[in-house]
Amino acid sequence: MPSRKQRTAALRGGAPEPNSAGRSLPTGADGPSAASLPRRADRRAIVAIAAAAVGIVLLIIVGLWGWSDGDWFGNLGGSAAAPVSNLTLEDIPFNGARAYDYLKQLCDIGPRPSGSEGMLRQQKFLEEHFTKLGGKVVYQRFRAPHPQTKQPVEMANMIIHWHPESRERVLLCAHYDTLPYPMLDPRNPRGRFVGANDNASGVAVLMELAHDIAKLKPKYGIDFLMIDAEEFIFTERDRYFLGSEYFARDYAESPPPYRYRWGVLLDMVGDKDLNLYQERNSLRWKDTRPLVEHIWAIAQRLQVREFIPRPKYEIRDDHVMLHELGKISCIDIIDFDYPPWHTEADVPENCSPLSLAKVGWVVRTWLEEAK
Repeated sequence: MPSRKQRTAALRGGAPEPNSAGRSLPTGADGPSAASLPRRADRRAIVAIAAAAVGIVLLIIVGLWGWSDGDWFGNLGGSAAAPVSNLTLEDIPFNGARAYDYLKQLCDIGPRPSGSEGMLRQQKFLEEHFTKLGGKVVYQRFRAPHPQTKQPVEMANMIIHWHPESRERVLLCAHYDTLPYPMLDPRNPRGRFVGANDNASGVAVLMELAHDIAKLKPKYGIDFLMIDAEEFIFTERDRYFLGSEYFARDYAESPPPYRYRWGVLLDMVGDKDLNLYQERNSLRWKDTRPLVEHIWAIAQRLQVREFIPRPKYEIRDDHVMLHELGKISCIDIIDFDYPPWHTEADVPENCSPLSLAKVGWVVRTWLEEAK
């Protein structure tokens, strides 16, 4: 079973096929026959014509690839220089330094997998934080069998309501469980995993955004959703997305007295080297494409160039459950170009206050402008 955040049809068309430019002429026992070799002048003409033809073909291929939003350099195994903003923390009216401090406090709790002591400590920390800032915290509790022991594990999504009187709302989501172990770590796959970018980063952005909610005058009410059991897995065969599946089914089968107009999932948004391409599912679904285009247009206007307005990866993430089961028009903002993913190196030192500030600023601006 493919991993839940992997490059499923990540690069359109896959890597280029190897060509036959290095193929040699046919030879006999004593090497190439004279009859098989053209005259020198003819060979020069043939080489010139062939070089021109190859150049034209390459120009056409590169042009078509760019037109189709492909990632040519990624397919060749290299990398094009990603856009970088000239912004500093002082330029951005979103407190990235405080968001980064929240990220570090979450990681200081330690591993926070579903049903663990670390998760309970995190829940208490978040409940106190959001309540103090005026949010109404509700737990959506459920159970699921442990993938290894099959014993029931207590789990809980956390929902934070703002402007509860509004009947049309938007949903801002982040999974707040950590992988039980750094299963892709080359040296210690059963080591300690604190999940700084995956996904204390998304939680930290929402913790900081909570400071601004009272000042905003959005068209819609706002809910934060902290999703449990996104990756309570011990092998790649285990089930992902338990929390978002539970939330989506409950929303569809027992509708609340309000409806979600939009949803935005924040996942792995703290990388120092931030590259936020448009996730392919979010762009492909007809109902969510306008939301993708709106948010990336806001980023361009704010000169947050790390929001790159073209697709790259198709990601299986919580937004798929929310969209397919809950029928919520939800997109994924995610940076999947993160080498420490699912390793012990996913620590605060590989995240950045500036990245958190950029993402938070764009999302907050969208909240004020959401249509």
